Amino acid sequence: MIEEPKVSPEEQIALLQHRFATMQSAIQKAVVGQDEIVRYTLMAVVAGGHVLLEGVPGLGKTLLVKTIASALHLKFQRVQFTPDLMPSDLLGTTLLVDDGRGHHQFRFEAGPIFSNVLLGDEINRATPKTQSALLEAMQEGHVTVGGETRHLPQPFFVLATQNPLEMEGTYPLPEAQMDRFFFQLIVPYPAEEEFARILELTTSGTKEAVTPVLSGQELLEMRAVAASVPATATMRQRAVRLVMATHPESPYATTEVKRYVRYGASPRAGQACIAAAKIAAALAGRFHVASEDLISVAHPILRHRMMLNFEAQADGLTADRILDGVVSECRAAWAREAS
Repeated sequence: MIEEPKVSPEEQIALLQHRFATMQSAIQKAVVGQDEIVRYTLMAVVAGGHVLLEGVPGLGKTLLVKTIASALHLKFQRVQFTPDLMPSDLLGTTLLVDDGRGHHQFRFEAGPIFSNVLLGDEINRATPKTQSALLEAMQEGHVTVGGETRHLPQPFFVLATQNPLEMEGTYPLPEAQMDRFFFQLIVPYPAEEEFARILELTTSGTKEAVTPVLSGQELLEMRAVAASVPATATMRQRAVRLVMATHPESPYATTEVKRYVRYGASPRAGQACIAAAKIAAALAGRFHVASEDLISVAHPILRHRMMLNFEAQADGLTADRILDGVVSECRAAWAREAS
């Protein structure tokens, strides 16, 4: 029996970097600009997390999600969330059908959630009942229809969008569901040069075709490699401190956190910090987590897990502004520890 040659950690990291760069390059052929958004979205996809994209209409959020599905050769489904969307519209339903021989039998018609990549457009327009159905799928990887549990295909990602401008007639996502999103990414308006490039691509009559560059199995292999990157006890403790610093009652809380934050991030944020930091370390070519990896993922992990009070809204403070102070304090404290 011939043994397969063992692959060293360095070779595994190099392969992960190559595959990630290949994905990024393929997506950037169709998505102009938004390099940071593309990078963070792909990091979440590698980690197996879900992403909440927030931005005004027309910034390419839907195009980004479609392109990711195409580049990874994954099954893609899109659901436009509306107040009249029922859980069965999302999950599927069991029908009583005639088999053509005078007999009737039950047949399950799968809903759009049975896909690899699910785009939930304007997720906050769905009722809490429908949102809770999505919540089970995001957290458990399976859904319950007619009392029967059905597993979702793997890999499975939810990439949901929100429009921050239109809040009338919406159902704000509860904290429990917000916490299930690995990252919340704020999609910015394109720069002038990027805007011109968008017009060039979209008005020329030709479209840049995105061909599959990776398979779902290769993506799962990338996830396994990233998960194997070690995080020392020191790095885990720093992730704990970073998360605890968002709690107003914590000794690590900044003045702004104590004044403006009602509730801080949950322990799930710490788990996400470590998982994302491992991917950041691998992409930097390191087989260990460093402090800068934790810092680099702090904002997208924590911004949607903090609940601000009314005083913060009155003073026009955002979660990102408060997190700037948290990250600065943590960085300074870690520098003192190292000296």
